[in-house]
Amino acid sequence: MKQLDDILEKESKLRRGMQARHMFMISIGGVIGTGLFLSSGYTVNQAGPGGAVLAYVLGGVIVAIVMMCLGELATAMPVAGSFKTYAQEFISPSIGYLSAWLYWLNGAFTIGGEWIAADIIIHQYLPHVPDVAWYAIFAAIYLALNLTRVGVYGESEFWFASIKVIGIIAACVAGVLALFGLTGHPAIGLRNYTGQGGLFPHGLGAVFLALVPVSFAYSGTELIGIAAGESKDPATSVPRAVRTTSVRILLFYVISMIVLVGIIPWQKAGVNDSPFATIFQVAGIPSAHLIMDLIVITSALSAGSSWTYASSRLLWSMALDGMAPRFLTHLSKQKVPVWSVIVTLVVGTLSLWLYDVSPNTLYLWIVSGIGLIAVLSWAIICASQIGFRRKYVRDGGDVSQLAYRTPGYPVVPILGVVLNLAIAVSLLFIPGQRVAIYAGVPIIAIVLLSYYLIYKPRMGKS
Repeated sequence: MKQLDDILEKESKLRRGMQARHMFMISIGGVIGTGLFLSSGYTVNQAGPGGAVLAYVLGGVIVAIVMMCLGELATAMPVAGSFKTYAQEFISPSIGYLSAWLYWLNGAFTIGGEWIAADIIIHQYLPHVPDVAWYAIFAAIYLALNLTRVGVYGESEFWFASIKVIGIIAACVAGVLALFGLTGHPAIGLRNYTGQGGLFPHGLGAVFLALVPVSFAYSGTELIGIAAGESKDPATSVPRAVRTTSVRILLFYVISMIVLVGIIPWQKAGVNDSPFATIFQVAGIPSAHLIMDLIVITSALSAGSSWTYASSRLLWSMALDGMAPRFLTHLSKQKVPVWSVIVTLVVGTLSLWLYDVSPNTLYLWIVSGIGLIAVLSWAIICASQIGFRRKYVRDGGDVSQLAYRTPGYPVVPILGVVLNLAIAVSLLFIPGQRVAIYAGVPIIAIVLLSYYLIYKPRMGKS
């Protein structure tokens, strides 16, 4: 397809230095952050033990569907613009424009959210150090990592993400030992599963409503699509990364939640403390809170770094298409979009002031907003795959020649669109999270207005 060749040529300026394991760990880095270590407690509290596990299973199935669709797109079109480019080409330019700006803002705000999560924990140990000092240190670390060669960045993220994977495995092992009384303390048994209202104390309806914060927890899986733009061998590394990521992330989350709800009574779970620290504490491990807090801090900073990488590449691609200022297309000698990295970090830093407005509730608002953008982006990915396949066949392409094909087409992508839109609508039924709709709809309207009043007329003239 000539159209694919033209798109690949336009976005071929970045250095292709990513290996499959780097892509997998960047996705792990973006996903396993505060969504698992902190907001999972909120999910347990809202849905109960069985409801939380079921919500993470359903969320994982939805993510697997999205990854199947993204796998076909990213293998055929391994570009940094990822689903922005896919939506632009296979749905409509306006949807591509909308998804680009929403996802970039989502990434910038996620960076701020991860910094806030890390700062909350650090503040417990060093209360006299001002928050701004930590934010400056975080920004310096991110700049150092994201302005190096992409291969060096990928390697650093591989090891950072490995730390939290080890932490999750250790927490699960400690939790299982505590459940069966193998830690020198009385066995916890099944009382937190079956007592205090049972598995579904709030009913099955709470499971569906819990899918919103669960979507926040899973958001970041799709970063593989952006990393594909710098993959050494996308035809083999992208399908491999797609297959391993969705399965392993689902296992990490579901197994972790099964253990977690057995250790912590659902009424006591929340977002103020890491439930994983509680697991180590119950298991009788010395300095449990300190160990887990260090893992959570590393996890939050790793996730924020992954989002800095992905958001800066997306912003660079947007600038190539005239959606953002032209100076953002500048590449360093290392083929890194320097100004896109800097601007992304600046906006992420500016988002932090919102937290000062309401430190007790704004974190959950941010979770809802990011969850909303995540499911809308996932719906766009699934719809783009449908559009791509139709155009590919219409232009004479042989589906059997695609290096990766979405299984169950067209049922799987259609199901992905429907489920993700249903989750977005469910925000209307959660009183504490309706703010995501109230704030999101005006933002969507503003972005679309800027498309029709500024971007489209300018592109028409050029």
